Amino acid sequence: MSKLDGKVAVVTGATSGMALATAALFAAEGAHVFITGRRKEKLDEAVAAIGHGVTAVQADSGDLDDLSRLAETVREQQGRVDVLFASAGIGSVSEPLGSVTPESFDAVVGVNFRGTLFTVQHLLPLMSDGASIILNGTTSATKGIPGAGVYSASKAALRSLARTWAAELKDRGIRVNVLSPGSIDTALFATVTPEFRKQIASLIPLGRLGTSEDIAAAALFLASADSSFIHGVDLVVDGGFAQV
Repeated sequence: MSKLDGKVAVVTGATSGMALATAALFAAEGAHVFITGRRKEKLDEAVAAIGHGVTAVQADSGDLDDLSRLAETVREQQGRVDVLFASAGIGSVSEPLGSVTPESFDAVVGVNFRGTLFTVQHLLPLMSDGASIILNGTTSATKGIPGAGVYSASKAALRSLARTWAAELKDRGIRVNVLSPGSIDTALFATVTPEFRKQIASLIPLGRLGTSEDIAAAALFLASADSSFIHGVDLVVDGGFAQV
């Protein structure tokens, strides 16, 4: 039997990279997956890439009206949520303290922190007992990466939320965990020089960048019964970068 056979999953920000790979794996493992993204053309491409068992909802995770529409769509079509991967996020790792503006701060915190909180809040009434909530973190939340202050802080806040929600939702058996990727070979790394890629890889004990499929496999673990006794943790998937 597939690991998510008959489950209903929601993956936000799933038009590319790690979230798209995760949504595709969830569907391959038997789930019906709702994906969100801000651009319709990218959503259409994601649906085509996943191929089956997927419903696209055009939505911005920072917009509460969009989140309400997402919840209503899920309610009407499937009636429940068994897995939520709150993956949508934005940010910069090249914005030092002196460059932060109120606008850039509000944009990042509005999606990564505020948006994640209200995504979970809007979908919580639909979540089945024993469901799995996965929050998308980052290793930079603990490493102190220069230029990533606002982004890292917005993700560090999710670690705190996971602890609180793990306690709040225990009576329903809803598990809440954080999945924190390290340096992953997504579109961001397509823009850098081979020398920079080599430099980053040299800092990772496993000697390579991670892949979107590495993150998808970890998300599947947290979504499935394989992690039925794992609750309130920060699962770091970074080849050892933040651990050694």
